[in-house]
Amino acid sequence: MNETTAASASASATDAAEAGDAPVVVGEGVRKSYGDVVALDGVDVTVGEGEVFGLIGPNGAGKTTLVRALTGTTDAEGTIRVLGSSPSAVDPQRIGLLPQSFDPPERLTARELVDYYGGLYEDAREVEAVLDDVGMADDADAWYETLSGGQKRRTCVATAIVNDPDLLFLDEPTTGIDPAGRRSIHRLVERLAAAGTTVFLTSHAMDEVERLADRVALLRDGGVVAVGAPADLIADHGGRPRLEVEIDGSPPDDGALETASGALDGVGTAATAGEPEIGATADELEIEATADGLRVLGVRPEGIGAVVDALGEAGVEFESLTWAEPSLEDVYLRLTGEEYSPRAGGGVPDDSLDDGGDR
Repeated sequence: MNETTAASASASATDAAEAGDAPVVVGEGVRKSYGDVVALDGVDVTVGEGEVFGLIGPNGAGKTTLVRALTGTTDAEGTIRVLGSSPSAVDPQRIGLLPQSFDPPERLTARELVDYYGGLYEDAREVEAVLDDVGMADDADAWYETLSGGQKRRTCVATAIVNDPDLLFLDEPTTGIDPAGRRSIHRLVERLAAAGTTVFLTSHAMDEVERLADRVALLRDGGVVAVGAPADLIADHGGRPRLEVEIDGSPPDDGALETASGALDGVGTAATAGEPEIGATADELEIEATADGLRVLGVRPEGIGAVVDALGEAGVEFESLTWAEPSLEDVYLRLTGEEYSPRAGGGVPDDSLDDGGDR
């Protein structure tokens, strides 16, 4: 773990101590290997009460292994404390876990499944209320094997919250769920956190993590490379706003690109000089060629018109414009160097491995 990450983790623990609340999850120097493969390489993590803590990273980064170590379902080196105890000593009533891969009995209905898992605890919630929370009240009497992928996943979420846990681990909770179902799960997580439940969320859906998480850790090659609030990570690592300019035909040659760059220099200078009606940004604008045309970096929404005018003066004719702010996805791309391509519904193909899943 780098010095910045260590400082952030230490600061989080200090803040919790000053507030009089012990952290709900603490991992210090967590290490785990599968033979010669190092899955976790000295991970430090601290999660406070009522916090939604997001964990992101490429397939094989160690996310699921970390969840398993924190929940006591796999052994690991280092110090791990969950709700003040070792994972194996925590009262199961206080923990909820939705693993990435979960295959309950298929010849039970959704209602029967939730009722079955609720029966494992002394003080479970009402089954009907839990089914309603995850949007399964209308399909509660359908056999699990007949449910759609999204309905199955929502039923699995229900089994993880039926005991009303103090700490909830959700590993890819919305995989295969349609947009309406995802919103339902998002609202559920927000309600649980508002009521004091601590949520440890692992997801490949960057928009999901950006929306829900108070803090995010990015795991790469078994180590934490960045941790912080989504807005802070985006500010530090996400880059600048950009305007994608799609050009009909071949992208401009070097001469046209140089001319366009010169025109944009004037726009950036005007903005810096305090003329917002011309400019749009105090940042120096940059332009680069892409496969489909051009990308202009440093553009704020109010400056799009000025940039378009400048490109027109440079003789650049375009098909379409797309403006975007930096996001957690940009942080992911910059810090991992890998492409990000979630499938529809907010998930990615199952990356489970024979010896232990997503290492």
